[in-house]
Amino acid sequence: MVRSLPGFYNLKSMAQLISFLQDSVAYLVPMIVLLGLLIFVHELGHFLVAKYYKVRVEVFSLGFGPKIFKFKRGDTVYAISAIPLGGYVKMFGDDPTADVPDAQKTVSFTHKPVGQRIGIVLAGPLMNFGFAILIFAIVALIGEQTLSPKLGDIDAASDAHAAGFRAGDTVKKIDGEAIDSWDAMTARIEDKGDQVVHFEIERAGEPRPVAVSATPKTVDNKNVLSWNSRVGEITGLDFSSRASIVGVVDPESAAGRSGLRSGDIVVSVDSVAVDKWRELAAETAKNDDDGELKVSFKRPDFEVATDLSGVEPRTAVIAVPEGARALDGEQALAAIGIEFPETYLAAFDKKSPAAKAGLKAGDKITVIDGKPVATFEDIAKIIRAYGKDAAPEDGKAEARPLVISAVRDGRPQDFNVIPHFKERMNNMGREEARFEIGIKPMIIDAPAATFKKSTSNPVEAAVRGWNQTVRWTNVTVLSFVRLFQNEVSAKNIGGFISIGTMAKKSWQIGASQFMNVMAIISINLFILNLLPVPVLDGGHLVFFGIEALRGAPLSMRKMEIAQQVGLVLLLGLMVFALFNDIGRLFN
Repeated sequence: MVRSLPGFYNLKSMAQLISFLQDSVAYLVPMIVLLGLLIFVHELGHFLVAKYYKVRVEVFSLGFGPKIFKFKRGDTVYAISAIPLGGYVKMFGDDPTADVPDAQKTVSFTHKPVGQRIGIVLAGPLMNFGFAILIFAIVALIGEQTLSPKLGDIDAASDAHAAGFRAGDTVKKIDGEAIDSWDAMTARIEDKGDQVVHFEIERAGEPRPVAVSATPKTVDNKNVLSWNSRVGEITGLDFSSRASIVGVVDPESAAGRSGLRSGDIVVSVDSVAVDKWRELAAETAKNDDDGELKVSFKRPDFEVATDLSGVEPRTAVIAVPEGARALDGEQALAAIGIEFPETYLAAFDKKSPAAKAGLKAGDKITVIDGKPVATFEDIAKIIRAYGKDAAPEDGKAEARPLVISAVRDGRPQDFNVIPHFKERMNNMGREEARFEIGIKPMIIDAPAATFKKSTSNPVEAAVRGWNQTVRWTNVTVLSFVRLFQNEVSAKNIGGFISIGTMAKKSWQIGASQFMNVMAIISINLFILNLLPVPVLDGGHLVFFGIEALRGAPLSMRKMEIAQQVGLVLLLGLMVFALFNDIGRLFN
């Protein structure tokens, strides 16, 4: 008789198991490294100050629950425990109800002066703050990718275009001061509302710097995680550029006959590398007498990913109509059957209203309810406006569908789609309830211009570490304020699954990104532990502060009630964060 173990009955099952184990390792290892270091640093703060004040430390543990590894040195048992969701330092005499012999009161936590107890409790959060400074300083020394102050696409109808900015410009100076990053540029503009600002621009093809002057308009700040309610803004300034992804509306066009199809991403034109739509248009429009356009392109699988690093390029030779390449930019592309695919659909959820109605990836939406659409924003506005007039009066009949006209393989078709009402998180962390049909446009941004920013000067690195820590502390504090003000949705609160996801993604990107995430979470731990909630360090500090003011500790009964309330609040927060994490996994 031949027996087999369950789950290993074929190669597919084995491959699935191996894939699952690999994903688990890729997720758990970065999370354990990140949380392990942060917990160790926090508890080390309590431990070192306790030892400094000659308090006997009985246990120093990373994790809770049963101990899986331990050893004893001196008075202290050092342990790694089974549940890696925190840690603790157990000090002799930390239970105020326990009887402590007079001879041992000198090493008892409870019998130390209140100032020393405050120092021991405060040391944990402060270590997290100091650790963030150290990490940011190390990142400054090894370097990190930073956005360059190089402009992406510029809308011709924007203030930036009217002032004289053009796509591809690099801002070198503002009011005579050198600018080395996108963040530095936007910070200066935000501070100059309704003031004339002088820019020095580096522009391709220009031998000398170009001078541009603009007056940022003072507007409401869209960034809810900023203390400034009003900031200066020049509309149209953006670092992003549309990638060279194409829409081929007619398979019988010159582009369609060459083998190109909607969604292909052009990487070169006549051996000249391109990655932006504007570059594709410019290269196509150049005069050439051979009547052919040799295009190298990659074909993404939108249902899987748009990372094309491992995709082999293909080649298409397009027969160019006479005179087409002498046209301007997008006119030259249109002459060979290529257009920007803003109203073309990428792959979408098969359970969405659009999919149920029969729409497919590659379809080009042209009209909705008799209204022509030219941009994806046109499409989104019409769908979001679908409302009460579309709902049945008796609540039983089917709602009125939207009639969507689309072009597929050169032929127009109509589809009846009934939008559904969904709550979504916007870019500012607010929840929005809106109608949608579950589609996304066939648009990808080209990689933004970046550079590696670093310093070899330890003093500069330390200053950078301090500035970054203060900045992220401000952002973290403000995020709590916005939560209480209901300006930011509580669904943004994440737990260990969110931390693990961030750890995994940043680990895959590189050391600098992983360390940045670690520093930001360390700051979050610093702030969170200082909240005046019993069972947290902040709650103990409140108790000790009251004791210092009144000259006597609170009654045991009051502290017990406070601890119980604090424990319920903390457990409730953890459950809520876990619920949000699980919700994000399924959405």
